[in-house]
Amino acid sequence: MLHCMTEAIRDADETSFAELIEPYRRELHAHCYRMLGSVHDADDALQETLLAAWRGRSGFEGRSSLRTWLYTIATNAALRILQGRKPRGLPRSAGSGDPSLPLAEPLTEAVWIEPYPDELRRYEDREAVELAYVAALQLLPPNQRAALILREVLGFSAQETAEILDTSVASVTSALQRARATVERELPARSQQETLRALGEERSRELVARFVDAWNRADIPGIVAMLAEDASFSMPPVPTWFRGRDDIAAFLNTQFDEGRVLSSLWRFEATSASGQPAMVGHRRNPETGRDDHSTLTILTFDGEGITAVAAFMGQGMPRSNELPGPAD
Repeated sequence: MLHCMTEAIRDADETSFAELIEPYRRELHAHCYRMLGSVHDADDALQETLLAAWRGRSGFEGRSSLRTWLYTIATNAALRILQGRKPRGLPRSAGSGDPSLPLAEPLTEAVWIEPYPDELRRYEDREAVELAYVAALQLLPPNQRAALILREVLGFSAQETAEILDTSVASVTSALQRARATVERELPARSQQETLRALGEERSRELVARFVDAWNRADIPGIVAMLAEDASFSMPPVPTWFRGRDDIAAFLNTQFDEGRVLSSLWRFEATSASGQPAMVGHRRNPETGRDDHSTLTILTFDGEGITAVAAFMGQGMPRSNELPGPAD
C-alpha cells in the first residue's frame, strides 16, 4: 500500500496531487490554527505546507504515511512562523478595566487569539478548538505545543511524534509531561463540550436565543442577568476588559447610551465558532444604510450562567469555507 502511494505521489500531476491531499486539508488547517492561534496565520501555514509538499513530492519515500508526511511539513511550517513571535492570548492577562474610563486604543499588532470558523472544522474537533484550550496551548513553548497536539489531539504515537519533530522519544515524553501540567493548570474543570452536553442541545439553544434577544432589544439588565457573578467581558483587539456583573453593566450603559444606540444601529443573531455558542453582530451606518462594522461574540457557559463574553471586533463578516491552496 505504501509503495503504491509513494508512486502515486511521485508521479502525480497538479490535479491528481490535489486529489490525493484533499482529504487532509481541513485537518491540517485546524492543526496549524492550534499551533498558531490565528486563522490568518493558519491560512499561510497551510498554503506553505501544500506548496512545499507539491514541490517536494519527488522526495516522498513512503517510509511514513501520507498523513504523517503532511503533518511533518505543516508542523515545521507553523514552527517557522512562531519563531521570534510573542504568544497570542486573550485580554485577560492583567487587571480588568475601569468602566468609567475610555477604552484603550486597539492593538494593531497580532497579539490576540482569533476565533475559528465552525464551517472550517470537523465535528470531532470541537473541543480542540475551544478558546480556553487554544489559549492554554499558546502558553506553551512551540515544541511542547507541537508535542501535545500531535500526541493528544491527533493521536500520533510517541515514535511518530519524535519523527515529525526530528527528536527522540525521550524528548517527546519529557515535553509532553511539561505541556500537560501547564494546560491542566490553565483549563477549567469542564470543557465547553462537556458543559453543553450537560445542558442539552435544546436548553443551550434557548439560552443563546435569550441572550441574543436581549442584545437586540438593548436590554442591558437582561444581558447582565444571564452572566455569572464573576463573568468577564473582552473585546479583542481592544486590550481593555471587564470582570463582574457590575462593571460589565456600567460599561455597557456608558458605551451604548443606556441601550439606545445599541438597539438602533446593531442587529445580532445566533451562530457558533471555535466549537462554542456565539452571536454575530452587524452595525448599520445611519448615513449609508449599509453595515460598516461587525463582531463575532463567543460565549462560554458554566451551567446556565455565562462566564466569559469575548467580542472579537471586526470578526463577524461571513467567511468562505474554501481553504487556501498552494496557488492561491
